[in-house]
Amino acid sequence: MDHTRPRLRYAVIGAGMAGILAGVRLGQQGEDYTIFEKADQLGGTWRENRYPGLTCDVPAHAYTYSFAPYAEWHAYYATGGEIKSYFEQVAEKYGVLPHIRFGCEVVSTVWDEERSLWRLGLSTGETVEAEIVIAASGVLHHPRLPDIEGRESFAGKAFHSARWDDDAPLDGARVGVIGNGSTGVQIITALKDRAAHLVHFQRSPQWIMPVPYFEYSEEEREAFRNDPALIDAIRYDKEYWENIFRFTRAITDVNGPEIAIIEQLCLDNLENSVRDPELREKLRPDYRAACKRLIYSWSYYDAVQHLNVSVEREGIARIEPEGVRLKDGRLIELDTIVFATGFHADRFIRPTQVLGRGGVSLDDVWAQRPTAYYAIGIPDFPNFFMLNGPTGPVGNFSLIDIAERQWGYIEQLLEPLRTGEARTIEPSAQAHADYEERRIAAAKTTIFGSGCQSWYLDATGVPASWPWSYEAFADAMAKPVMADYRIARREALAE
Repeated sequence: MDHTRPRLRYAVIGAGMAGILAGVRLGQQGEDYTIFEKADQLGGTWRENRYPGLTCDVPAHAYTYSFAPYAEWHAYYATGGEIKSYFEQVAEKYGVLPHIRFGCEVVSTVWDEERSLWRLGLSTGETVEAEIVIAASGVLHHPRLPDIEGRESFAGKAFHSARWDDDAPLDGARVGVIGNGSTGVQIITALKDRAAHLVHFQRSPQWIMPVPYFEYSEEEREAFRNDPALIDAIRYDKEYWENIFRFTRAITDVNGPEIAIIEQLCLDNLENSVRDPELREKLRPDYRAACKRLIYSWSYYDAVQHLNVSVEREGIARIEPEGVRLKDGRLIELDTIVFATGFHADRFIRPTQVLGRGGVSLDDVWAQRPTAYYAIGIPDFPNFFMLNGPTGPVGNFSLIDIAERQWGYIEQLLEPLRTGEARTIEPSAQAHADYEERRIAAAKTTIFGSGCQSWYLDATGVPASWPWSYEAFADAMAKPVMADYRIARREALAE
């Protein structure tokens, strides 16, 4: 029998957080890989988004790769620009940059059964081949614009928050922000001292969790440089992880004590922070906490109490050349409108055309909802792995940690391919069907399914995320159940 180790080629789609992670780990294994990035820079969501106030809601030292601690964060929560710079430095330090092809979008990837490889069609017109595809294209990168009558008629500047217009009037201007997720909250907070009149249009108020915020001094950063254990103390802080576990337990136990604690903390924050009773009621949620993504903010309630800031809960009838017409007939005149209205969270690798075994289309497989076995693999798509794919965990925790756990799982699936024992590997149709049946049943009972509208829901109204605890996810990622995988052995080893 020939035990010669095959030389595998890896195609990584996307040079954001997960794609850089894949590049680092593949490089450490000495693998032959290329990262295909449609843009001219790396960074993923931290490249696409650069609006004023952009901040990660995970503590900076926890939003880093486990193998690349960073002493230079300027505050407990990092800005988007700092995070992009961090990823650039990691990519350079670990030799990832030479493997990235920028301005090179993967428009199709087609499985060749006879040769057991993927043929990738690129936006340059080229076709390249790889035995293994790692889809690291991210989730929140296709902007969603609201379906509001007259949206195109506005005479001023109007744009999505992920397509920020640097020429838009902000200072001394009349600015409207439509959308009340983390992005809208951060933009309002950042512009409160710049706009002459700042209006926050929101369909429903948010649960706002109070969090600490402080800047690190140069002396503290120097201490981090000299003693990485100080960084670990923050990254692995017991209270931080207890809060993570509390949050995931709250998701799965909608009437339990953990969700009650979260709701009380947020309600106390509202009561103690907002002085005006009328405004306080405008900002009071009427659904369960964490049904939408929980907002972490140390300053939003202060921002909306500025004299030049107003909150509009009245529905929008239409947009006119002069501004926003509300359903009660009032016209809010504006110079600039920002749509902080989120993303098409169901796209993932699409619009890339992905054709698996027998020409099966990923679009057809995902016609009802995007799905992947444990968020990583799909039957009939051999040697195709996803990072932060559909049905993965979502919430107020680090997706870097999630991606690292997923990569540890994928590494174990890659091993029989690397040794030459196997030619292809993919989840079996039965294992995937069983997983989805269990996941959907559990998802309907989570806080995400408790009645609010959010980007967590798929087109049928079923929560699209991991419905079990964080601990359960960590356990699942620790070791694949290989019996749930369809493995094609190499002919030389079949005897």
